[in-house]
Amino acid sequence: MKSVAICISITLASSLTLAAQAKLKPPHAVKYESYTKLAAQLEGPRHNSLLEADPKLTRVNWESFDESIFARAKREKKLILVDMEAVWCHWCHVMEETTYSNSKVAQLINSKFIAVKVDQDSRPDLSSKWEDWGWPATIILDADGKELVKRQGYIRRENFLPLLKKISKNPIAETPGKKQIAYGTKSALSKDLQAELTQKHISGYDTKYGAWGTFHKYLDADSVEYSMELGLDGDKEAQERAIKTLKGMLNLIDPVWGGVYQYSTGATWDNPHFEKIMEMQANNLKVYSLGYALYKDQEFLKAAKSIAEYLHNFLTSPDGAFYTSQDADLIPGQHSEGYFNLADKERRALGIPRIDKHVYSRENGWAITAMVQLYEATRDPAYLLYAQKAADWIVENRSVEGGGFSHDEPEKDKGFYLGDTLSMGRASLALYEATADRKWLKRAVDAGQFIQKNFGPEKDNNSAGFVTSKSGEAIKFAPVMEENVRVARFYNLLYHYSGEKNFKVLAQEAMRYLATPEIAHKRKILVAGILMADRELASAPDHVTIIGDKKDPSAEQLFIAALSSPVVYKRIDWYDHKEGPLPNSEVEFPTLDKAAAFTCGDGRCSAPAYEAAAVTKLLEKLHNQASM
Repeated sequence: MKSVAICISITLASSLTLAAQAKLKPPHAVKYESYTKLAAQLEGPRHNSLLEADPKLTRVNWESFDESIFARAKREKKLILVDMEAVWCHWCHVMEETTYSNSKVAQLINSKFIAVKVDQDSRPDLSSKWEDWGWPATIILDADGKELVKRQGYIRRENFLPLLKKISKNPIAETPGKKQIAYGTKSALSKDLQAELTQKHISGYDTKYGAWGTFHKYLDADSVEYSMELGLDGDKEAQERAIKTLKGMLNLIDPVWGGVYQYSTGATWDNPHFEKIMEMQANNLKVYSLGYALYKDQEFLKAAKSIAEYLHNFLTSPDGAFYTSQDADLIPGQHSEGYFNLADKERRALGIPRIDKHVYSRENGWAITAMVQLYEATRDPAYLLYAQKAADWIVENRSVEGGGFSHDEPEKDKGFYLGDTLSMGRASLALYEATADRKWLKRAVDAGQFIQKNFGPEKDNNSAGFVTSKSGEAIKFAPVMEENVRVARFYNLLYHYSGEKNFKVLAQEAMRYLATPEIAHKRKILVAGILMADRELASAPDHVTIIGDKKDPSAEQLFIAALSSPVVYKRIDWYDHKEGPLPNSEVEFPTLDKAAAFTCGDGRCSAPAYEAAAVTKLLEKLHNQASM
C-alpha cells in the first residue's frame, strides 16, 4: 500500500486536555464554518486567523501548480516554492498559522519565489512524487524543474527564513541527482532478494504492540493481508501477526462516529492523530472484513461495520459517491484530543471537523472494493448496494474516452493519473466477482487497456514499471512502488478472470520493476506488497465456478457461499449457459439438472457440490492442495 501519509512536526506538541477543549463555545464553530467556505477552493489562499485579525500583514501570494509557472520563473528569474499540504493535516494548519503568516517570511517569498500551494489529494501525481516528504512538504525548484530543497514536515519561521535566504542567494541542489537505475530483466524476485525482503518483513514486525515499525502505529494493509495469506498456508506466526495487528488497530477506531484515525505516535496505540482519510478507511474496512471472514472474530466484524457506518454517515454524498477525508482539527491548528473524547451530542454542539467533499475516482475505487469485501464477508446486500451506487456515479461522471477515469471533474483535471483508473479498474473487478455481471468485467478490461496505453513503460531497455502520470516539460514522473504493486496484482487477477494473455505480460512488466533490487531496497520494513505480488503472480487463485441459472435460488446460495469462503486470493465465476461461455473457461462443464459448484485447475475439476456448506469445504481442500 501507499506509505501512510503523515502530518509531521519537529516536536510532538502536547494535546489540549478534555476540560480545556470542552470550554469551547459555539462561536468557535461559527468561525470554523467561515473557514470551510473560504477553503472551498483548496488551492490558493487559506484560512489564517492572524491575517484575518490584521489585514495589513503581508500575505503570501499563493498560486496553483501549473506547467506555465516554469516559463514565468525564467522570465522573472525566481525560484518556485511548493507547499504540499493536506486539507485534513494538523501540522499543515499550524505552519499556515505560524510560519507563512509571518510578514518577513511572506515578503521574502513574494520577492524571490513563485509560491505554489497544492492540496496533495487533488494532485495524485505530485503527491506520489513527494509523498516521502510530508505532509506538509516544502519543495523548492528552479525554473527548469530541478529539485533544490526538500523538507519534511512543519518548519518554524525562525528556521524557515534562513533556509529561504540561503537558497535564494545560492540556488544549488542540496543533494546530487539520482543515478539512473539499471532495471532487471526478470519478472520475479530472485531467491536472494525474496529471502532478504522476507527477513525485513518479519524483523520489522513489532512483537510487543503489533503492526510493522515502532514509531508510528497504524495498519499497513499489505503487511496484514500478506500475513493472512501465509497463515492460510499454515504459517501460525504470520497468522498471529495479522491478528495482533488487527486487535491493536481497534484502539484507533472512533468509538462515537466510527471510522479509523490515521495513526498513533509514540510507538503505542494510545496517541492518535485524528484525521480520517479515505485510503485508511478503505484499507481498514477491507482488512477487517477479511479478518472476520478468516477468523470469525466478532470484534473484527464490529470494526468493519463501524467503518462502513462512518463512511455512510459522514463521507457519502447525496448521490451515493464517496467524499475524500475529514480534518483532524475542529479549529485549524488546534489539537482536538478533547473534542474527540466527547460524546456525539457534545461534539455536534461545537461543530463538525471539515469534510473534504471532493469526489475523486481513486478514493471511490478504494471504498468500493472495500465495501464489496464487507458484503462478501457478511452477505449483507446493503454493502453491495453502497458499492454499486458509488460505482455507477463514478462511471457516469468521471469516465473518459478509452476506458479510463479522471480524478476530479474531467474538465477540471490537468491530466490523467494512474491511480484513478487503476483503483476503479480494481473496483470493477471486485464488483464482477460479487455480482457475476459481465458489464463490470468489461469495465475492468477497458481500464486495463487504458492503463497500458497511457501509463505503461517505454519500449526500451531503460524503462520499467508504470508511471503515475505523463511527464511535463519541467516535472518528470517516475513509477511509484506502491502503485506498481497494485498494478501487478490487478493485471494478474484480470488475466485470470478475462483470459487475455496480454494482461499477464503487463503484470510481469510491473513485477520486473518491483524485482529490481534498487527499487525493492527503497523500503526498510514495508515490503509485503512486493512479496505478495510476487507470490500471486507465481500461482493461480483458488477458483470455484457455479453452474446454474442466475434466477435459480439454489445457484445463488452456492455463489454467495463461494464469495464468503475464508480465502484471500480467489476467483469466483458463475456460468449461466444462456450468457454464453465464460470469458476464461478452462474446461467444458457438464449439463446438470440442478445448480452445482466446481473447483477447477490444471484442466481438471472436482466432483460437483450441491450444498452451500460443501462449497466452503471444496475451496478449503483446493487451497490446502495448492499450498502443499
